[in-house]
Parts: sequence; structure tokens; C-alpha cells
Amino acid sequence: MQTLHVELGDRRYPIFIGSDLNPRNLLEPYIQGQQVMIVSNTTVAPLYLTTYVAALEALGKKVATCILPDGEKYKNIEYLNLIFDALLEAGFNRDATVLALGGGVIGDMAGFASACFQRGVYFIQVPTTLLSQVDSSVGGKTGINHPLGKNMIGAFQQPQVVLADMAQLVTLPTRELSAGLAEVIKYALLGDVDFLDWLEGHIDDLVGRDPERLAEAVYRSCAHKARIVASDEKEQGERALLNLGHTFGHAIESYMGYGVWLHGEAVAVGMVMAADLSQRLGWISTDDLERTKKIIQRAHLPVKCPAIPLDEFLGFMAHDKKVLNGQLRLVLMSTLGKAIITKDFDVELMKQAILANQEKA
Repeated sequence: MQTLHVELGDRRYPIFIGSDLNPRNLLEPYIQGQQVMIVSNTTVAPLYLTTYVAALEALGKKVATCILPDGEKYKNIEYLNLIFDALLEAGFNRDATVLALGGGVIGDMAGFASACFQRGVYFIQVPTTLLSQVDSSVGGKTGINHPLGKNMIGAFQQPQVVLADMAQLVTLPTRELSAGLAEVIKYALLGDVDFLDWLEGHIDDLVGRDPERLAEAVYRSCAHKARIVASDEKEQGERALLNLGHTFGHAIESYMGYGVWLHGEAVAVGMVMAADLSQRLGWISTDDLERTKKIIQRAHLPVKCPAIPLDEFLGFMAHDKKVLNGQLRLVLMSTLGKAIITKDFDVELMKQAILANQEKA
């Protein structure tokens, strides 16, 4: 097992990374009160819920559960309310802990519920997908979608602890594994060309679910995220770099309908669009762009999205959280392995980069 820490002063917390982790031993120091609400979904609960209920009951905790349907389309205010219903029906109070057992959707919803319930209770992340292990479980961003935009309603809510268990990736569908690799590749493209070299040498092992290689990819990804979150928790500066590919990607997700394309699939195409625009601006070479596309394709991810009318695509981009004072800011690559956030780009070139990476209508 490896351990990383997110350094946030008195809110410092560990990320435990390994295979077949022992939840009873690892969670015990981080559960403050006696009440634990496990939030999971209909896919993950049959696989792992009994293990976690038994571990917590062995610690003498009162455990209740809230099982939501599985999918991004349920990440909304209606289903968030079911978590509040469960907390209230269980008679839970301010020293309760909400434990997220699932992927990014469950983590985002359970975390947001924990931030709101009685103005804030404790929160633990047990991410069961690669994408949530390397990205959404770390850093405290929680929230739900709105018909007009993804993740528009939410809160910063740091967990007490994160348990990333590689053994849980064995049951992950292949498409979900690839979606997680998109976020792994993102860390290499935005700030670590050595990691990109490593990924190019080991991407087949990752696609093949080699547990040691996966643990290393998760560790290196989380180390990047932990460092950035520690320096910019509320995304006033550097943390925005973690959104490489996301402004384009969120537009794809929103247009297609939440859950039709997985978040990682949309981010993969978004990173290609960002790299394409960076190349058109003369910042990276055509070889760099091809290298970006190739590693994404080797992870079995798309490099083009379906045809989306340009005005609608731009409309969704205008709702992006990186828009400041009416000005769209994009995360682009100044060189391969170094991202910057900028408002200085040619809008016509941006439109070309969007259209060039869509399937022909």
C-alpha cells in the first residue's frame, strides 16, 4: 500500500492506494461519530456494500445506506434529495459521516449532500472507478448537474480520507476503464512529459488491468492533483489547469445528454481539441498533436465527437465556470507537457479546432 497526503493544514488527509485494502483498519481513525451513511449505486452496491457495512458495524457504528440508480443522468437535484431523505429518516445528526462508495457521480453527490446536510457533516471517499480514483475523489469538488450546464451547483467539501483499492477495478467495465485513463493522460499532458513517456511505454498494461501498473498510474496522478489542490484549493489560479480538455468536453457531454458519452470520453476529445488549437496557435508541433492523439487512441478512447452545431457547442462553452467577466478562458498547451490558462487565443482558430475534430454530419 502507498499513502499520499493532500496538505491542507488542519484539514490534511490521506489517500491510501493499494489492492485489497482493509476498510476497518484504514477507516477507523477517520470516523468521528457513531453514524455512517453509505451512499452507493445499483451497480456497485451488490459488489462491495456488504464488505463496507460489515467493516463499519465491526467498529460499532450505526450504518444506514442510500442506493441510487447508476448513471450521470441521475446526478441532479431530484436524486440528491434522496440522500437527504435517507439521512433524515435514519435520524442522523451533525457528527454523522457520509461515505461515498462508487464512481465520480456517487462521490460528487454524496460529497455535496455531506456539505449541505445540517450545514456540513463528515465525508469519506471510496472511489471504485479509475476516473474517480485519479481525479474526482481527490480535492473536494462536489456537485450536481443542471440542464443548462455540468457541475453548476456544488460545494468544496474535502474528505477525511480516500481509499483507492485497485482490486475494485477488476469489476469495472472496459469502457469505464478507458474513460479513467483519459484523466490519467491529462496529468501527463498538462504538467509531466516524463509521465507521458511512461504512459507510452505502459498504456497496454493499463488497458490490460495490470494492478501494479494501475497503482503506479493512480499514485502519480493523485500526487499531481494533491500538489495542485494544496496550492490552490478553491481554483483561483493553478487548479484551473486540471480542466485541460474539460471546457470542450463538458460542451460535448451537455449536448449529447448526460451519460450518453462518459465524462472521460468527452474529455479525451476535448484534449484533442485543446491540442489542435495549441498547434494552430503555433505553440506545439504537428508531431506533438499526433502524439497526443495516439496515446488517447491507444487507451481505446475517441479522438472525434459526433457532429454538433457550432453555435450550440459555443453556447455550452459560454456556461463554463472558467468564464470570467464574460471572457472565455481555455486551458491550452504552451508546450507538450505544460498547460496554461489563457484568454488570448483566436476565436476563429478555436472554431476550426472544434470542427476539425468532429465526425462529418
